[in-house]
Amino acid sequence: MKNNRKYIFVVGGVMSGVGKGITTSSIGAILKARGFNVTALKIDPYINVDAGTMNPTEHGETFVLDSGLETDQDMGNYERFMNVTLPSENYMTTGSIYESVIHKERNLEYNGKCVQVVPHIPLEVINRIEKASEKAKSDITIVEIGGTVGEYENILFMEAIRLMKLKHPEDIITVMVSYLPIPHASGEMKTKPTQHAVRTLNGTGIQPDFIIARSETFLDQKRKEKIALFCNVPEKYVISAPDVESIYEVPVNFERDDLSRLILKKLGLKYKKTDLKKWYDLVDNIKHLKGKVRIGVVGKYFGTGDFVLSDAYISVIEAVKHAAYANRIKPEIDWINSELYEKESNKLEELKQYDGVVIPGGFGSRGIEGKIKAIEFLRTNKIPFLGLCYGMQLAVIEFSRDVLGLKEAHTTEVDRNTKNPVIDIMPEQKKNLEDKNYGATMRLGAYPAELTKETRAYRAYGKAKISERHRHRWEVNPEYIKKIEQAGLIFSGKSPDKKLMEIIELPQNVHPFFLATQFHPELKSKPLDPHPLFVEFIKACIEK
Repeated sequence: MKNNRKYIFVVGGVMSGVGKGITTSSIGAILKARGFNVTALKIDPYINVDAGTMNPTEHGETFVLDSGLETDQDMGNYERFMNVTLPSENYMTTGSIYESVIHKERNLEYNGKCVQVVPHIPLEVINRIEKASEKAKSDITIVEIGGTVGEYENILFMEAIRLMKLKHPEDIITVMVSYLPIPHASGEMKTKPTQHAVRTLNGTGIQPDFIIARSETFLDQKRKEKIALFCNVPEKYVISAPDVESIYEVPVNFERDDLSRLILKKLGLKYKKTDLKKWYDLVDNIKHLKGKVRIGVVGKYFGTGDFVLSDAYISVIEAVKHAAYANRIKPEIDWINSELYEKESNKLEELKQYDGVVIPGGFGSRGIEGKIKAIEFLRTNKIPFLGLCYGMQLAVIEFSRDVLGLKEAHTTEVDRNTKNPVIDIMPEQKKNLEDKNYGATMRLGAYPAELTKETRAYRAYGKAKISERHRHRWEVNPEYIKKIEQAGLIFSGKSPDKKLMEIIELPQNVHPFFLATQFHPELKSKPLDPHPLFVEFIKACIEK
């Protein structure tokens, strides 16, 4: 352990989806408010080397870092709550760990030893955690373990915790986030699943230091006493985490239970007076919003069986909320499946009920004609529109078809033989597709762009040079740029060499807000620092 750095491991009990990511992010936020340098890592138990090839309707959004690494959506939560920009070292998967160990073995870096799952895989995990902590120069490193205690897939990560704790017991604590169900038949909060989860964790050689008790309502004293008794955790270390209207209440709720002070005391760190004023102000603002703004999100990754998975667009949704809160208005967000408009064009009329519509990114042909129809409706009916990545490309296609009269205008992603490829693949990407080299080969991560003065984009940012994150292969075809501009569409953001189009917009005297970006602005929006394009979009929605 280097420089006596401290580590907090966050594990899940009972079931997935109970809020480990929000817990990790919130702990990071409250420890930062105490003046400590904090960083956060995510370990995913997937064989995938990164999150780029995972299906969004099964796994949720792929979050892209400045470096270009495609990661789990929880990395976005860490950045949003902790107001930081995280490097690639802070994300790993089972696949990336095995890949690294095998690479070292092939290079004889193990000096001829028999390379085994134990101890070499857990040791590689430890090595990566310590390197990430060292790079961040963090006082405290928080590590979220994906999955749930008892799963075969994450047992090696538990072994890494055990080995670290064995060597440096005073520098490591474990937080279990566990669900306490309230069956409707009995109406009583049940602690037994959490008891079993703790016993399972004990079976790996780890005893939780804190239990975050997730449930629909606050934990009562009797349940707290029961968990403390049967899980071998002091009562004050059992923290109630009820459902909340806004996830941004969680850091404030944790601090009401004195969680940061308890954690720092357990780690043997001297704590300073906390400064959560901005968080208290944010929560107070959210609770006293005046009026509402209705936003439609036209996408295609919502359906998962009979349920809606809004996690596929989690950064978009949160960016809308951040901007609405900044404008002191309550956002009401509806999910609209773009395939609906392909089957029933008359349904487009429902878009008039919204104050604004977002069309986010995506890939492939499914549902895109529905998105194009929606964009045309929004443009001709002067409804505020914000397009993101594929949303911008489809807006260029729609404009080319309807305004330029190029009826066969399309993207070669969908129609390789289109007569008017207004959206075409980047030359360097063609070989990747021919070789079926899909993973981590897109235009990924942060790239600079330059904005045209006296445009809405320039006014929103208040500066001429920006940097935003990308995730795509196709671009606006340079051969059509001049024609499109002459027809009235403004390319207000371009790459420094002027070859790549980054932002399109219509003049304000033509449309109240019609703007789309090739990049993903939602990936850099934070509750305490909303993204300027989303802020301007919401302003336009309020004016409508």
